[in-house]
Amino acid sequence: MTTRKVAKPHKPATPKTTTAAKKKKSSVIRTIGPAIPLAIALGHGALSPTTPTTTPATGTTITSTASGTSAPVSVSDCNSGVPCPLVADGHPVTWWFVFKLNAKAFPECGGGTRTCPFGGTVQTTATYKDFGQQYVVASSDSTALQDGVTDCLGTTTKDPVGASFDEIYNGNYHYVIWNDQPYGDPKIAACTSKGNCDAPWGHSKGIVAWNDAGQGFVMQVSTPSWPASGSKNFPRKTDGNTLGCVQDNDVTFSQHFFALTLNKDDLVLVLKGLANASVVTDPKNPQVVNNGGPSDVQALVNSLGQLSKSETLVEGKLSTGVTFISKPSDMNVPPWQMVSSQLGGVSLRTATFWASPQIPTTTDSTVPGCWDEALGTPGPVAIATTGSWRGKTFDLTGTPGGNHAKIGVTTSGTTAYSIFGDENQQGQLETDCKSSQNGRGGTFYALENQDLTTSITNLIAGSTGSTTASKSAPAAASTE
Repeated sequence: MTTRKVAKPHKPATPKTTTAAKKKKSSVIRTIGPAIPLAIALGHGALSPTTPTTTPATGTTITSTASGTSAPVSVSDCNSGVPCPLVADGHPVTWWFVFKLNAKAFPECGGGTRTCPFGGTVQTTATYKDFGQQYVVASSDSTALQDGVTDCLGTTTKDPVGASFDEIYNGNYHYVIWNDQPYGDPKIAACTSKGNCDAPWGHSKGIVAWNDAGQGFVMQVSTPSWPASGSKNFPRKTDGNTLGCVQDNDVTFSQHFFALTLNKDDLVLVLKGLANASVVTDPKNPQVVNNGGPSDVQALVNSLGQLSKSETLVEGKLSTGVTFISKPSDMNVPPWQMVSSQLGGVSLRTATFWASPQIPTTTDSTVPGCWDEALGTPGPVAIATTGSWRGKTFDLTGTPGGNHAKIGVTTSGTTAYSIFGDENQQGQLETDCKSSQNGRGGTFYALENQDLTTSITNLIAGSTGSTTASKSAPAAASTE
């Protein structure tokens, strides 16, 4: 495989403001091969002498020797020892997307009985006065959003989250779980007394599982405190491990879940991206890591759970055609402007946990001062503040009980992308460039599919945030 550095010309339109707080030049590595670009450019950064790092010396570039021609995992492989995304027990797919609706508009489960098959007890405390586990779903088999089954999301093998997690939790696969909000279980040495890890750790949550050959799937989630155990043999010690059964109520806000098959080359790229984003995990704790498989995969897993010094993206096209992007914490730019720039400067509409410090809706004339010119020019990024489903309007901001999903769609260009991310549109366009999500790492998956993009566009096609950040914006918890 050949790789090349991407240094797009920076040709901004005339800005409304001319402040350039932090424009710098670095390098972005992108592959141009047909499948897996496995290259990382790792720059320098300033860390405490006691902070462990996984990156090589300043200026070193790592280039994978992978051929990049491996075929994607097929659905038939899923019936032959490869863990795959399941929309229901026995029904594997290449990908699925779930949007859990918030409790204000869609309370409780819409049917079914609350259970805790992966650990925990049904929560009836005041914290759970409002909860909601109704959802909409799309998959590679049925690409437009539709209502989920009338049960509690994540609690049975009838729904995508429950079926896919059950495959790992009650199976015998290798796995890594990462979550910057584990609430002290598992205990992560770098986290605060409250048990969560703030900046500069990655703002990222999910699980990846694979077999001995390195084939499997990744599930990105937006839920704090879930998942936090990958095996029934190593359950959580002080909390539950089922949606709706953990002490922190992570089912009052809207949340998103995205699962995607990975071949071995994909897995290597994703693991490199997780390291680049400084995700929170512990390779020595079997509750969250069961290492194994190919030797290079094992080495990458062992390098996780440490702060990266990288200032550059890890990105590439996976075997499924999905674009994968990993932003490091030391690339201090607004997250969704970065995504736009890597998709050719397209316009985006996003729905994230939008709370103080808000990044406002931007236009063609907005040029961020907090920027890296090697990224190219970002397009406008609109902030969706309300959405609707089945005629019911719901809140898409970070107000209590609003939205905690991190999703977006393209609204210009010739390719219809649905984008699933780790990061909120919080931070700064100018000055204080390390603010909030600007100063945290995270990953993004951009899926090309017209039906799904149209469905998500309709889901979040309500009101739009102002082009001026509100001084009365809801305050966010530091780890949100």
